[in-house]
Amino acid sequence: MYSIKAHAKVNIFLKITGHKEGYHTLLSRFMRVEDLYDTIAFVPCECDTFTIEGCEGVPLESNTIYKAYKALNDSTGDLDILNFFYKHKVVVTKRIPSQAGLGGGSSDAAAFMRLVKEVCNLMLSTEELAKIGSTIGADLPFFIYNYPSSNISGFGEVVEAFEEAPLKIELFTPNIGCDTSVVYKTFKKHLLHKITLCSFLGWERLDSKTLLETIADPIILNDLYAAALIAYPELKDVAKEGWFFSGSGSTFFRLI
Repeated sequence: MYSIKAHAKVNIFLKITGHKEGYHTLLSRFMRVEDLYDTIAFVPCECDTFTIEGCEGVPLESNTIYKAYKALNDSTGDLDILNFFYKHKVVVTKRIPSQAGLGGGSSDAAAFMRLVKEVCNLMLSTEELAKIGSTIGADLPFFIYNYPSSNISGFGEVVEAFEEAPLKIELFTPNIGCDTSVVYKTFKKHLLHKITLCSFLGWERLDSKTLLETIADPIILNDLYAAALIAYPELKDVAKEGWFFSGSGSTFFRLI
């Protein structure tokens, strides 16, 4: 059996920088959460078709791991991938909650791609793998590069490692699911016109602890928080003072 950890992430800050070609551009600091991860395993099994266990309730065509499998096949045409998954099934042990701003689905797909590259000996660089991943979701390149902390820009495809000591953080995920597409659409409708690029000039050069302690306001740090509050007003009832908001939500986090 082969296995790999698919870690969650938090957004230390997330600023929308524009909107073009139907998508938002951003500048963000992603940080890996060391103690929260799903596990992706390839377990020996005679399979007639590509088989995933552990993602009940998610249609195969919508599963990010299946999308990653299809993208790898389409991009490489490598028969070793097809043959491998006739003899192995994918077993996912989920720990990262969905619709929580922690990147669980993207992390699972990226970890799957990294493990397939290893077990099938794919002749792909990390950069090439990240480019394939970006066709599935904006967060995948971060998880494919697998840096503990990174500055993310563009549509999510520009990943630059940021050297800093890992932060110890506590997570709080309320029983509220935030649909990423809904939050972004809400931002575009209500808040896109309020973008002020000069207001976060130089943030990408500051370490995460300094950012959280200096800026301190979760609304200022994460542009999507205000949009999530509009789309999901029940978040106001669970928000706690001193906690920050990750991605499109609904997870809050703080330093410990």
